[in-house]
Amino acid sequence: MTATTHDTLFPSAPESADAVLDGLDPEQRAVATALRGPVCVLAGAGTGKTRAITHRIAYGVRAGILQPASVLAVTFTARAAGEMRGRLRQLGAGGVQARTFHSAALRQLQYFWPRAIGGEMPRLLERKVQLVAEAGARSRIRLDRNELRDVTSEIEWCKVTQTVPEDYPAVAAKTGRDVPRDPAEVARIYATYEQLKRDRGMIDFEDVLLLTVGVLQDRPDVADTVRSQYQHFVVDEYQDVSPLQQRLLDLWLGGRETLCVVGDASQTIYSFTGATPEYLLGFRSRYPDATVVKLVRDYRSTPQVVGLANGLLGQARGQAAAHRLELVSQREAGPEPSYTEYADEPAEAAGAAKRIRELMDSGVRASEIAVLFRINAQSEVYEQALADAGVPYQLRGAERFFERPEVREAGMLLRGAARASADPEETAAGVPDQVRAVLSSRGWASEPPAGSGAVRDRWESLAALVRLAEDFATARPAATLADFVAELDERAGVQHAPTVEGVTLASLHAAKGLEWDAVFVVGLTEGTLPITYAKTDEQVEEERRLLYVGVTRAREHLSLSWALSRSPGGRGTRKPSRFLDGLRPGSAPRGARGAGGGAGGVERGSGGRKRRGGPVLCRVCGRTLSDAREIKLMRCEDCPSDLDEALFERLRAWRSEQAKTLGQPAYCVFTDRTLLAIAEVRPEDAGGLAVIPGVGARKLDKFGADVLALCAGEAVQESSEESEEGAEK
Repeated sequence: MTATTHDTLFPSAPESADAVLDGLDPEQRAVATALRGPVCVLAGAGTGKTRAITHRIAYGVRAGILQPASVLAVTFTARAAGEMRGRLRQLGAGGVQARTFHSAALRQLQYFWPRAIGGEMPRLLERKVQLVAEAGARSRIRLDRNELRDVTSEIEWCKVTQTVPEDYPAVAAKTGRDVPRDPAEVARIYATYEQLKRDRGMIDFEDVLLLTVGVLQDRPDVADTVRSQYQHFVVDEYQDVSPLQQRLLDLWLGGRETLCVVGDASQTIYSFTGATPEYLLGFRSRYPDATVVKLVRDYRSTPQVVGLANGLLGQARGQAAAHRLELVSQREAGPEPSYTEYADEPAEAAGAAKRIRELMDSGVRASEIAVLFRINAQSEVYEQALADAGVPYQLRGAERFFERPEVREAGMLLRGAARASADPEETAAGVPDQVRAVLSSRGWASEPPAGSGAVRDRWESLAALVRLAEDFATARPAATLADFVAELDERAGVQHAPTVEGVTLASLHAAKGLEWDAVFVVGLTEGTLPITYAKTDEQVEEERRLLYVGVTRAREHLSLSWALSRSPGGRGTRKPSRFLDGLRPGSAPRGARGAGGGAGGVERGSGGRKRRGGPVLCRVCGRTLSDAREIKLMRCEDCPSDLDEALFERLRAWRSEQAKTLGQPAYCVFTDRTLLAIAEVRPEDAGGLAVIPGVGARKLDKFGADVLALCAGEAVQESSEESEEGAEK
């Protein structure tokens, strides 16, 4: 149920401050009554952290200890902020500000700009990509689509970590960044991007934080005004704060300790954006007298799901792992998580679609089912499989709901219909009918169109508006169409989209903060999760936390699956993710599995087959290899390397040209480790090349002649033929 609908269905607030505490468990009650800061709440997945902190604020307001206007609650998404405001209103604590860091900073910057800086405030640049592309062109650096996206992300990381262009190469090297281009080139593009913004009188979202920090530092009078306004702070998802956000928070506080933070180090999955759990984990060091409360009662997931989540973190290492929370499910027992191995990705997608259809036939709503994957490129095969099975779906992380053309058009038409309504006494009983009548002229019908594609997507958007109108009429019997339009405008302002009745397809990152009755976590193979470029122990552990986030999204049904090859008929050389070792039936914890280890007891999906071949041995010392990175090299990482560096550089240059021709990222041709293995082995024929991990039958057929020519020191003949299909990953 949405926050706004919740408010209207349950309009009466608790009668007293003590009544606010009703229904809280002992730990949540301890949070709600800890009104003297500093307070640190360590809250595991599904433990009711939002409930605890909203009741804390409401209890303080209702008890007269906190003034609503003096509280600033900071969240990381507009959706979460909207939900928090709705809950606070329902608890009788309206007037409390709940905003994102950027929203709060922008509001302050706009208000104080004339006084602190003077003149007209620069325009806000909402999308960086086009300006970064122009900066690249002016720097005479050609960026393909993927490089453009990655360089843009790198610039954002620089700004939230307060790294200036001239320092970027050294900082990137020191922190082990996986840079998208030569660091000097990134620094040049970054500097040009900043200059273009200055020339055009524009600022980006990171500048909003930087400028607000600058104003608060340089103008004590402004800082005093802000601090007199906001005297109590609550920060949700504290494990995701960046150094820049922490700096802003410190300036807001001004040395005071009236702070409550909430977070879970085991859900830190945004380090690539500059987020760090260090501030959460070091809270007691900064505030030795802080009240610390742990929430471990999991109200979301069954004991079976919680057991898997605990087991997953039980194998983790590092600082965050040392502070992990052992969750305790509060729900009745449910089905065991399933582990399924498939021959190829289309079979995996078809198997997931089949199970989803079975769940829907058993009564599970499509909107309560999600398919989660590591990278967005994995969604296409699932879109096709669900469409083939007649299952509606929606892509999360795509275009925002209220920015879709059909939704904007529908809003305009409904607004016009509301103004033209001739009957002022019209009641909400007619609102759904009015909405249906207006939207039927733009493609809505009671039955969805067949198949998938743009027509189906348009229908799903309009159908979501119809369902919202029905819910609205139920909640507010006396409301009119004009009231419903006002509701839409309010939702659009905070990007509070209605639920689309379809299976959610989302990346694991985009799934953070959400939950479903049934979750399918797919593509769980080495090289995908953990992702190939996760090289350090710290990066691998973040990948483990990403899987933990995916697992803990499930309330009852949880399915984990992987495919042995990408395409039908391909060599089944892929291995299940190391994170499943010791958890899936028949497997041993990583490092304890010998040559006989495998997927015994694992269900095999349609078309599935047992993996062929025995253990992979190091070609230098003969030791059995289990690490995916070592298997790629066919040797222990510590064993001597006979790398032909000149060949390796020729292979890299050739790969770059192939990637540009295909319009694919370079790793889709061959990964660095596969190229390293080729440059070490220096195969002389197709048979020698084929045994190198990462060189499947399709890649051998597609690239084999070129690679063997390079290994022989010969020139590669240019080909004008372009493949219609991307290289197999």
